[in-house]
Amino acid sequence: MNKLMTALLGASLLSTPVYAQSAWTGSDDQPNSPLACTGESAAPEPGEYNGGTPTNAPDRKGKDITVVDIPKLVGVGYFASTAEGMQEAAKELGNITINTDGPTRANIDEQITFVDNYITSGVDGILFAANDPVAIAPVLKKALDAGINVVGYDADAEADARQWFVNQALPNGVAKSMMDQLVSEIGEDGSFAIVTSTFTTPNQARWIAEMQAYTEKCYPNLTFLETVEAQEDNILSFNQAQTLINKYGEELDGILGMTSVATPAAAEAVQQNGLCGKVAVVGLALPNAMKPYINGDCIKSTILWNTVDLGYAAAQVMRQVADGTLQPGATSVKAGRLGELQIVNQSQVLLGAPKVFTKDDINDFDF
Repeated sequence: MNKLMTALLGASLLSTPVYAQSAWTGSDDQPNSPLACTGESAAPEPGEYNGGTPTNAPDRKGKDITVVDIPKLVGVGYFASTAEGMQEAAKELGNITINTDGPTRANIDEQITFVDNYITSGVDGILFAANDPVAIAPVLKKALDAGINVVGYDADAEADARQWFVNQALPNGVAKSMMDQLVSEIGEDGSFAIVTSTFTTPNQARWIAEMQAYTEKCYPNLTFLETVEAQEDNILSFNQAQTLINKYGEELDGILGMTSVATPAAAEAVQQNGLCGKVAVVGLALPNAMKPYINGDCIKSTILWNTVDLGYAAAQVMRQVADGTLQPGATSVKAGRLGELQIVNQSQVLLGAPKVFTKDDINDFDF
């Protein structure tokens, strides 16, 4: 029995309240741009650069640089795999050293402290995945003011608080993949609920906002039941999924997991309740975490991008930013073995479209 299952079995009798959101439109108040219901939509133009600029940054072109990677939290598979990709890029480049460090829980105050400490200790660059886009902005601007190169990945900050953001997938692309896959499993008139991290986590708020817009446009007969927070915590994610199952019973056709923790935890809840094939779980998760449920025919799919590639791309972008070879106005950037990556949304580097992993191919991936 794996550690996750053991922990969740022990936690299954705990009672955890559901924290509902009155609407599921996200919390960032940005405009939505749902993709076409069928076929492909044209890629957006990059637009005018809106990122920040370091103050009096030293000449780092071709020189050895030291970079700290501060993800939302350490000790979870998702950010262990992005760190793996960063180390791959560092070895390939040969002139960049990257150390991953950060909080052990997805807590923005703790993350800010880590960033601030590394500004004080002195680094050439900071890679980050934000727990809160607004709250983290002042300390990232402090880093820019200190001449430090700042590049985000996975979860962005306010644009002027960093130079570039490596976007694993456009929010409307994530939304389309999630909702299309859900509908393929529960039908166009099914009912579903969402387990997310927090209502303010930037990437998840944006994905949910785009999911709502895409659903209104393409699947108006779907019924949304509730969104609950789970803090990217295994036990809390399981308990929230369990609560949804108990609360809605046969009315619940599917659960959408918005984090790499929530999705396997929801799958475990479905399996423990004997609901395999009756309640679908569609979400974002590492293939390795979902293999037991997909190979065991309890869950049909999981959606993600290559997280190793995400970390690899972030390190490649950091090197080019430090070298001055990635400048405002660029339309693409060379990213080692990934080739040319497109610039979108003024100051974002796009990794690519999400991938749906199924029983047919999930065993071909190891992350």
